[in-house]
Amino acid sequence: MDLQLSGRRALVTGGTRGIGRAIVEELVDEGVHVAFCARDAAEIAATERALAERGGPVTGSVVDVVDAPALVSWVTTAGDALGGIDIVVSNVSALAIPENEDSWRASFEVDLMGAVRMVGAAMPYLQASDAASIVAVSSVSGREIDFAAGPYATMKAALVHYVQGLAHQLAGQGLGPDAAGQPGAVRRRPRAEPDRPHGRSTGDGPGGGVPGQPGFQLHHRNELGRRRCPDPRRPALTPDPPLGWGSGVP
Repeated sequence: MDLQLSGRRALVTGGTRGIGRAIVEELVDEGVHVAFCARDAAEIAATERALAERGGPVTGSVVDVVDAPALVSWVTTAGDALGGIDIVVSNVSALAIPENEDSWRASFEVDLMGAVRMVGAAMPYLQASDAASIVAVSSVSGREIDFAAGPYATMKAALVHYVQGLAHQLAGQGLGPDAAGQPGAVRRRPRAEPDRPHGRSTGDGPGGGVPGQPGFQLHHRNELGRRRCPDPRRPALTPDPPLGWGSGVP
């Protein structure tokens, strides 16, 4: 599949597992120069080795998106190293579902402010691109009331509104923010190790998954909530064969 992304430059947060890993893999396969971040140095190294075998230029960095200066520094350093940025994907989530102040704080700092800071730091590079794209991974919980109602769903809903606001504000500049991708149920590979508290999920959901390309659905919706075809310049991610059901909340 040729998505006409070859030679483009992309940044992805939470790129070692789940949806984030699948996004990185798909972009690499399409010839995109990718920089990704995560918190676990060993997983980053393993991901870099695996993706090097696919022939793609990819670089991973240890970054916790809660650390605002570190996140901004990574974006600017990666942008300079890549010679620009065409695509940013804010994927990582605190997955903080319990109803307590720690969950509210973690969801705000990771899910929402992680995206806001990433986009803000990348904006000068995106404005210089001829095909800029901003993608934030939300959740069906941001549209519907379900088991995750509370801090997680509230921040996912805020993320949808934030990206839609960007689309309105930046329309005249030729930039392309989409309404946030909203995965529902995610087919994934089971993971042996327990979930991390406030797991900075990379798209596995509470069910987890090992590094690799999980199956999933990523829908783009416009401000009326209708599904629409994404711009062909942007990644269209497809599921691989079903291996078991996870919750799908990223």
